[in-house]
Amino acid sequence: MNAKLFVISAPSGSGKTTLCNKLLKDDLGLERSVSMTTREPRPGEKDGRDYHFVSKRYFRSAIKKNGFLEYEENFGHLYGTPKKFIEERLKKGASVLLSIDVKGAMKVQRQYPGNNVLIFILPPSLSALKKRLKLRRSEDKSAISKRLKLARKEIAYKTKYDFTVTNDRLDTAYKRLKKIILSELKRKAE
Repeated sequence: MNAKLFVISAPSGSGKTTLCNKLLKDDLGLERSVSMTTREPRPGEKDGRDYHFVSKRYFRSAIKKNGFLEYEENFGHLYGTPKKFIEERLKKGASVLLSIDVKGAMKVQRQYPGNNVLIFILPPSLSALKKRLKLRRSEDKSAISKRLKLARKEIAYKTKYDFTVTNDRLDTAYKRLKKIILSELKRKAE
């Protein structure tokens, strides 16, 4: 199997979604895996593009049918990677970009050993991350505090990843991320 799963993880507010969108816009030959979630869309998010927004009932039904590659609950909402899409793409030899949390990344790593590239996006600092979360204006102080506490736990996983990219400047972080992806795609072709 030549196809790769490129798994991007980061604490909330680190720029993971922006970086992934830039990768997809550059048309590097990656297919986007759209996760499923039970949370409400944030301003500007679209169903089917950013996430598949579903009810908890629908999500739980998919769990019972073994429909997820991985799934987790975060901040009272369920998030999961639909398994069928991933398996179909891999069979066709297409590499897939997954934007998932660290627990999900570890599950993917175990399920597809040798077929994954794990990349962790770091914020420049926790204080910079706090500032970014406040600028979102989508959560109150309590929720931001919970996200920062989770960020500390997630950052501890960075050593389990193949690559780490610090997003201190978006353009610099993107160049580094793109270089990693292109290098790994080239290795796949050899």
